[in-house]
Amino acid sequence: MKEKIHPKYQACTVRCACGNTFETRSVLPSVTVDICSACHPFFTGKQKFVDTAGRVERFSKKFGGTYSFQRSGAAKKA
Repeated sequence: MKEKIHPKYQACTVRCACGNTFETRSVLPSVTVDICSACHPFFTGKQKFVDTAGRVERFSKKFGGTYSFQRSGAAKKA
């Protein structure tokens, strides 16, 4: 390997938005994440909506709970 071209691999503190912290190794001294294994729905088994950009509200506002397949089914019956 060439000398003096690789970054230093050091101990790293990872901080999550939920408040959880843990130690790992990285080229960065600290890392901040939005979701970790302590708060991710896949690992906790709890449903949690992570909506940072208002996507759920925009979808609900745009479609309003009545979907195209529901309207077409009602039109066929009438």
